[in-house]
Amino acid sequence: MAGAYYEKIARINLTTGEIKVEATNMELAHKFIGGRGLGTKMLYDEGVATVDPLSPENKLIYITGPMTGAQAPSTGRYMVVTKSPLTGMIACSNSGGIWGAKLKYAGWDAIIVEGKAPDWTYISIEDDKIELHDAREYVGMMSEEMDETLREKHGKEASVLNIGPAGENQVLLAAIMNDKDRAAGRSGVGAVMGSKNLKAIVVKATRTNLDNIADVEALKVATKNALTTLRENPVTGQSLRMYGTAVLVNIVNNIGAFPTLNWQQSYYPQGDDISGETLADKYLVRPGACHRCPIACGRVVDVNGKVVGGPEYEPLWAYGGNCGNNDLNVIDECNMLCNELGMDAISVPCTIAAAMELYQKGYIKEEECDGVPLEWGSTKALVEWTKRMANPQSELARLMSSGSARLCEHYGHPEISMSVKKQEMPAYDARAIQGIGITYATSNRGGCHVRGYMISPEVLGLPEQLDRTVTTDKAAWAKTFQDLTAVIDSMGHCLFTSFAMSAQEYTDLLNAATGTSWSVEELLEIGDRIYNIERMFNKAAGMKPEDDRLPKRLLEEPVSNGPSEGMVSQLPLTLPQYYEARGWVDAFPTDETLKKLGLDECIGK
Repeated sequence: MAGAYYEKIARINLTTGEIKVEATNMELAHKFIGGRGLGTKMLYDEGVATVDPLSPENKLIYITGPMTGAQAPSTGRYMVVTKSPLTGMIACSNSGGIWGAKLKYAGWDAIIVEGKAPDWTYISIEDDKIELHDAREYVGMMSEEMDETLREKHGKEASVLNIGPAGENQVLLAAIMNDKDRAAGRSGVGAVMGSKNLKAIVVKATRTNLDNIADVEALKVATKNALTTLRENPVTGQSLRMYGTAVLVNIVNNIGAFPTLNWQQSYYPQGDDISGETLADKYLVRPGACHRCPIACGRVVDVNGKVVGGPEYEPLWAYGGNCGNNDLNVIDECNMLCNELGMDAISVPCTIAAAMELYQKGYIKEEECDGVPLEWGSTKALVEWTKRMANPQSELARLMSSGSARLCEHYGHPEISMSVKKQEMPAYDARAIQGIGITYATSNRGGCHVRGYMISPEVLGLPEQLDRTVTTDKAAWAKTFQDLTAVIDSMGHCLFTSFAMSAQEYTDLLNAATGTSWSVEELLEIGDRIYNIERMFNKAAGMKPEDDRLPKRLLEEPVSNGPSEGMVSQLPLTLPQYYEARGWVDAFPTDETLKKLGLDECIGK
């Protein structure tokens, strides 16, 4: 099995400046595919689970999958894998654009960055040539300017990955940006990059395609089938191109699952003001697409005369209904600020929403706000506090820049943080959609929807319609979605292809590209293995069984308004069912489960 892998990894020690070329462990690639799976196994084996995430001992792995850059649909994805400073657990953040494909075209399966540079540095990669450069002149530079500056220096065909000021300041909500507006956004990966004095990685490649596909003709057939499936599906073939992920605003709001005012309500009466339809009507310049993507869900919008990448569904919700704001132009502006400053456009506004509830209830005092009170719906507060969180000067800004869990803990009200494992939950109320609550609670990287997108069957009816209000079979569905997602993330495809594509279509693509002969069942077992190695990393990092939880509000406070009024999450019922389906006891795999999955090295740990 060598097809679609270049069997080469660069290890860059920023402390010493040493650059080593290592062989990709193809035995592990066979067991974990690549991307998220192989990256997590590599990080586990590097032994960093117990280190301080912001210390030189932590490591950053930028890793592609075998399908990254392949002549197949939506293959622009790469992963950043590290120990998260936000959660203290595994961080595995996914991004699109073209940077990951360029890294693969340059001949690298992954880059491991370790140590800490003596001063600000950036890395350039041009095929086999890797160099370290002085980056002191770029400190403080916004993400888009950094992108343009380095492409001017290294060539317009280069692709740039970088951190903004938030990453430089080691803000725990800092993202890693690439290609101007694509983000490895969650879990504070930008803070880890900043802790290493690493400002950017520029990649150029002579190749423009993968030239090592195992069976080119078989891949052409599999790609043709996948493209037909994507184009004929109403979500991937029409809705996402027309309205982006923001098409979900009205859909989710109209079933009463749109968290509002920091989850105090679940229906936002002004929801249509911030919907994908309104965004398309008022601000959309054109759809945007990542590398080799036929879906084109990205939004390119006009923000006060500047054409920039626009908001996804989650920032529209988080800066919108969750903060009591229906000013779409301000949401666009705040999303632009998150991209420019290099911050997570889910966790930042969710933390602002938590601060607004603390202010509403009198726990945060007006005198702490430095002239910008944290009032619901205040557009001034949304813009100003986003800026302050990237470069925190006051005590309140420093607390907010560390996320809602630490903020609310400081004020003695941890129940106001709508987070799991200290990472803020996204835009679907788990009281109204029972299955998504299981995936929130059990996500290895904290509050997250893209580790098992139960919205697909429970709301969108894909691949079949499930009743969102009941718990029947939801644990098994959640496990299956988590396992398939782990496979997709590890291959290097975009998760949105799964709205239309089946497990068989992914299997056909991977087998053609790599020369394997996996069955669907075998591939899902690899996904199960990946989910379990992530969990074992978390166990080594100090995770406790009680970390698999939802905020008390979702368990004890029924939805107060809208179509889902009166509902609560039934996690106490579904979590034991989920553990049984996984072969776990008290949140962790049994030795029998580890042995069955070929993770013998984890037994007894």
